Amino acid sequence: MALDSNAYRVYVALTIGVFFWSSTFLAFSAGSGVSSGSATTLLPAYDFLYYMGVRAYFFEEWDKAAENFEKSISIRETIRRTRRKCYDECLSAGDDILSYLETQTGELWDMYAMDWVHRRAECARFCVGRVITPAGQRPVSADIDYEFGTRNAYNFLQLTYFKLNKMAKAASAAHTFFVSNPSHLEMRNNIEKYRRMEEITDDAFVDREKELERHWEVYDSAIQAESSSDWIRAVEQWKECVNVTLQQMEECRAQCAMATKLLPDDEAPERTGGLYEKVAALSLSLLACHQSCVSLVATRPGRVSSQEDFLPTQLEHLHIAQFKAGDLRGAIQTLRSQLLFYPSDAASLSNLQLYTETIGDDADASDIAPSQEISRYVKRSLQEKKLIYFGVEHLNFNFTDPDLWTPEDVVPESLRESWRAERERLSVMPTEEEEETDDSGFYAGGPVPQVGVTITMDDAALNGTNRVVLDGVLTQEECDAILQLASAATSAGDSSRGRRSPYTPHERFEGLTVLKALKLAQDGMVNVTDARLLHEIGERARVLLHSYFRSPSGLFFSFSHLVCRSPIQGHQDGRMDLSHPVHVDNCILEPETKQCWKEAPAFTHRDLSGILYLNEDFEGGEFFFAKRDAKTVTARVQPKCGRLVGFSSGPVNPHGVTAVTSGRRCALPVWFTKETRHKDVEREEAEALWAADGQSVVKEEDKKEAEGAQPAARQGRSQASQGRSKEGRREIRRDEL
Repeated sequence: MALDSNAYRVYVALTIGVFFWSSTFLAFSAGSGVSSGSATTLLPAYDFLYYMGVRAYFFEEWDKAAENFEKSISIRETIRRTRRKCYDECLSAGDDILSYLETQTGELWDMYAMDWVHRRAECARFCVGRVITPAGQRPVSADIDYEFGTRNAYNFLQLTYFKLNKMAKAASAAHTFFVSNPSHLEMRNNIEKYRRMEEITDDAFVDREKELERHWEVYDSAIQAESSSDWIRAVEQWKECVNVTLQQMEECRAQCAMATKLLPDDEAPERTGGLYEKVAALSLSLLACHQSCVSLVATRPGRVSSQEDFLPTQLEHLHIAQFKAGDLRGAIQTLRSQLLFYPSDAASLSNLQLYTETIGDDADASDIAPSQEISRYVKRSLQEKKLIYFGVEHLNFNFTDPDLWTPEDVVPESLRESWRAERERLSVMPTEEEEETDDSGFYAGGPVPQVGVTITMDDAALNGTNRVVLDGVLTQEECDAILQLASAATSAGDSSRGRRSPYTPHERFEGLTVLKALKLAQDGMVNVTDARLLHEIGERARVLLHSYFRSPSGLFFSFSHLVCRSPIQGHQDGRMDLSHPVHVDNCILEPETKQCWKEAPAFTHRDLSGILYLNEDFEGGEFFFAKRDAKTVTARVQPKCGRLVGFSSGPVNPHGVTAVTSGRRCALPVWFTKETRHKDVEREEAEALWAADGQSVVKEEDKKEAEGAQPAARQGRSQASQGRSKEGRREIRRDEL
């Protein structure tokens, strides 16, 4: 069809719009129809019921809260299923116009195209309208999306059912929430409590959202079969994993088609223009939503990043399993399916030649075609990408391609240079040298401003960057005094006595902050001198680490507390767990990808970490540094009285603690920040209470300022922050070791 300049924008909008509706309803599997309903049985909006549940929750109306939360969850699931059924039901709507679109040109072609798009839209709208009220069809707010995306409804339900004494339901809700929030320590503790209840069996711990994550269950099962060399079972599991992943992709795409808002915001500068610009922008947004399903389906619950090349990776596992199991024809078909993603991959071409030679009949092998489902998937994805990149070039549309396999010829020439740079950045896995790059702004090797303190281990001895072990920070008498303080606080019942560790069910945990120690001293429960010593030794650690790491700015306490951990008798046989699993202090570590995401619940503002040890008369409890795979230990440190381990809090320093199997391990962990707005308010409250009693608290930093001395500072590295940080979310304090 020839286009003049006036018709160009019309063509762009309608081409994108037409393709959107055709691709939207090209599903891999056809679903059943949706039965019509009366006006009195239409499904209402689930967000209103959720709000009502939250309101009842905070008014402690537990029955009403449970009812509204359950209705909200149920209706949301029914709406999801309805969208998918309508997606399948409208596959053929408007197909009688297709013949006209192939023969007509000019404005008459545009009219037929608009009619075709309208029929598809009407079919979907009518189908959904038979089951869902108009209010229920509208997209929910971003807040509600976030609540259900993080499974927070089950967080509310857990406590609600606990209050109603429905422990099995409470356990199920707790487990469902925890699957998607594995760093939520309070819920981990709750689950351990439920497991110890006699009336609760293992069957109660069911993930109620399991259906939407079924591909991960099959994926893990396939990996297990492969690791045990059960190749026949591995083939079955990998085939199922591919099929279920494709189904989940379609499920995700169906939600895109039915749930997105009608038109882009008028206020957005890039969305200005007439009707056709708005139609194009809407269609591009929906196509981009389709593409985003690649990342959404490839992201495990509780993770913030997706597994790259998720579908091609499954095909790679499958063809290897088929070859091992003796299914050469199946291996050739799967490998040719994989080559649709990477047609020039040398390893795949070499394997294809090997399989073809092994089968012994080249003519027969040449007839084996790639999977139809995979061919359709790749073809549709490439068509969508071409239209989206056209919008990126001509309509200022923003798009992040989730695939590494996208061929260069899909991208317009004007965008290829920046596209290549981005592809190269994403495709290169971090090397060990890159992992060791620290952008914290600290530079180890500064002076140690305390007589008697020695540097026992530095970066070289600890095989890392910005790490140190200092000895002689405390005397034996000071260690004994703080240990006595911990015991006295435990006896006073104010230090979480008897509480299970937030990291392992095999140990008990006792914690004591400076503020708690002060209040106990005021009540005569502990020695006031010991409480003040607890404050003082924290200051001592701050000054030492501030000087040694040559911090170019102020260093403020973020949090500190005295922690003692001891094993639970009868729970130590065959222990394979850690007292504190490998983690990073200011980001969420993903060992599989070696990425560390600056997201809640990580304390993203923490810059420098330290652990001041008080004793060594226990077994286990060894501190260690590890690589980002959370498996490879790079250095070990044995605790002892007066030993201080310091390190920058970022991803260059993953660390953990081995299991404490006997005795009682006590230490003072301290975390520091460069930002005054994140200072430890409990510590400042304790200092204010001392001042109100006429007792001055002299900080080491005040001493330095009074003497006119400044800690050595050197800007050794860029301070530009890496990763993603979501400011504004409320951060909940948790006990850490």
